[in-house]
Amino acid sequence: MPNLLINGVNYHYEETGSGEETIIFSHGLLWSGHMFHKQVAYFKDRYRVITYDHRGQGKTEASADGYDMDTLYEDAAVLIEKFVGKPVIFAGLSMGGFVGMRLAARRPELIKKLILLETTADTEPAENVPKYKMLNSIVKYVGFWPVISKVMQIMFGRKFLNDPTRAEEKKYWINQLKQNNRKGITKAVDGVIYRKGIADELHNIKCPTLIMVGDQDVATKPEKARKIHSLVPNSKLVVFEGGGHTSSVEEPEIYNTEIENFLKS
Repeated sequence: MPNLLINGVNYHYEETGSGEETIIFSHGLLWSGHMFHKQVAYFKDRYRVITYDHRGQGKTEASADGYDMDTLYEDAAVLIEKFVGKPVIFAGLSMGGFVGMRLAARRPELIKKLILLETTADTEPAENVPKYKMLNSIVKYVGFWPVISKVMQIMFGRKFLNDPTRAEEKKYWINQLKQNNRKGITKAVDGVIYRKGIADELHNIKCPTLIMVGDQDVATKPEKARKIHSLVPNSKLVVFEGGGHTSSVEEPEIYNTEIENFLKS
């Protein structure tokens, strides 16, 4: 199992392909780098593709602290410097986007192009905090199984959840949630709930930036993406139909096509 020691934490990563350019995919809360497996399969013949798991998620070890977005950004910077050694294309979904925006704004020499997927530059909306804290407490003291239904409704759009032809796929991702969430996950959730905003730094992002969001995303609604687009000078916004908060899974064809067009432009 490939691991890389970053700031005292054994980070799990997976590397595929051997292209001249490197794409790093940074996953959303509760998942792992596996959520990008359809993107990895699509791009691996032309790019070096790296996925990694955040602290306390997937196969990366849980640390005592360091789940705030600034620490995760610092970890990602070390990953790029230590493992790649040159500017990368960085694609971050939700929490991964929180990391990506910090990288591009604060360490522009590390980011060639930025891809922001179902994410926001703001703090967590106040109306969401009590609900997420309650769900996190249930996970901490009871386990993950009582909140699966609620979490799936946050993570996926109606189109995916209500499609009978994708019932087996839905079961697969429910199992992924159960497997990925173990010791450390509640700390990771707190890191997202209590994160600081990054909107006042977005003017520092100068690299070409693609912003994508599905119109059924209830966790980071399309207006959040529009705000990022208005604040990042060299950015392109794509709002597409039918996607929820995990469109790397829900709408992989749209993802892959739009990302490829952006990388070629």
